[in-house]
Amino acid sequence: MGDFLLLHGTIVTVDRERRIIEDGGLAVSGDRIVDIGAADELERRHAGKRVIDCRGKLLIPGLIDAHGHAGHALIRSIAADTNSMWMRVVTPTYYHYVTRDFWYADGLVSGLERLRAGVTTGASIITSMPRADDPVFAFNHARAYRELGLRQIVCVGPSGFPWPHPVTRWESGAPERRQVGFEEMIEGSEAVIETLNGTADGRIKVFLTPFTIVPSVEPSNASSPDQAVNLTKDDRMQARRVRETARKWGVRIHSDAFAGQIRMAHQDRENALLGPDVHLQHCWGISHDEIDILGETGTRVTHAPPGRSTPVLEMMSKGIRVAITSDGAAPSRHFDMLQTARLAQFTQHLLHNHDRYLLPPGKVLEMITIDAAHALGMEDEIGSLEVGKKADIAVIDMRKPHLMPNWMPVHRLVHQVLGSDVDTVIVDGELLMEEGRVLRGDVDAALAFGQEEALALVKRAGLEAHMHDPGWGKLLRTFSEPIAPPVPPAIG
Repeated sequence: MGDFLLLHGTIVTVDRERRIIEDGGLAVSGDRIVDIGAADELERRHAGKRVIDCRGKLLIPGLIDAHGHAGHALIRSIAADTNSMWMRVVTPTYYHYVTRDFWYADGLVSGLERLRAGVTTGASIITSMPRADDPVFAFNHARAYRELGLRQIVCVGPSGFPWPHPVTRWESGAPERRQVGFEEMIEGSEAVIETLNGTADGRIKVFLTPFTIVPSVEPSNASSPDQAVNLTKDDRMQARRVRETARKWGVRIHSDAFAGQIRMAHQDRENALLGPDVHLQHCWGISHDEIDILGETGTRVTHAPPGRSTPVLEMMSKGIRVAITSDGAAPSRHFDMLQTARLAQFTQHLLHNHDRYLLPPGKVLEMITIDAAHALGMEDEIGSLEVGKKADIAVIDMRKPHLMPNWMPVHRLVHQVLGSDVDTVIVDGELLMEEGRVLRGDVDAALAFGQEEALALVKRAGLEAHMHDPGWGKLLRTFSEPIAPPVPPAIG
């Protein structure tokens, strides 16, 4: 862990006073920030520490991505041209064709992408719809993040319907079909929590993550009031078991929610997957009543742009702190939180009569730093640059044509900075990247391994049918025949 000074940079603290310190200094000792202020003052107070010269650079809190997907970095662009059936392609792929090695490779690639873009904390749901039957998937993904030195939230939990759920395992090199029931999914989640939660000096955490908070209705879209009526026996059972398991292990809960589900979940006040220990992703199309429920229960909310009909501003006007997430990185997304935040801002401008006064740059930056830390229940530790907090820092080289002139740093950050402009990254007081050079691991070998595993998955699952031409010269993509989703591999 560190014992050094970052000097002469512009520091955007996102602290309680939202200070911006020109020609600033920041001192790190161990895994914490121990001093922050004017460069000349810190240089006198901390004589003897190693100095990292940050002239022409911008220091910000490490960026936080509170909702992303493990596996997506190595399946990106597959089925991107058939959006209506994307989940019907990727879910069978994840449930029937992935190997344990695939998850380590994806961890390396996604971790490197986040690291290079200044994302120091990232949530990783194991597949699109969580898969908990083989804890080694989560172990291998977390192993990659641990080796890179990043902070990771591993998200595992029960799948959506059907229960039991068919899966195929490839441990022996040949496919082996099984049916996995709900209780086995809970047991697999507990194995991940017991093994990983709090490891790597606390950098790796596990959240319990059912696919949605109400499994009986539409799992990936809004449900109308005539569809979302009353909780079923299975809905109540999932909520009760998730609550019991989260209390047993002392972990937070994360899940997706869409219109109708929040109102339905609230029918079971004792076990509802709502409250300050829960953060919900998406919330497409939720009603005013559901916004009120989120506010009353203190439930945390995260949003990935464009987000269809997510009432982002309505929630924020009711005092709900909404964080921006990548939902990355497939079919056509990425883990660059600065570009994602820019898209979120632009989307809200378009949705509200092109009103460019909405979501000014300072609010947007909060939504990928301190508000995202709040969503994760971690704002006392990360999300801002303050004495006593973890030394999670991203340093951006502003000496580039597209980042000139060097003034109004938050505007420049939100409007023009790219993840590729990140120069140096510190997590837990350790330098993980310095002047663009990743300090842990072999980047070239990791990327080659990721490419190898991605190609092997395409071959196993027959995904070539979902790798389309770019549509040269077309105004609308059309197809000559229906595209069928993958089917489970033949056994025996």
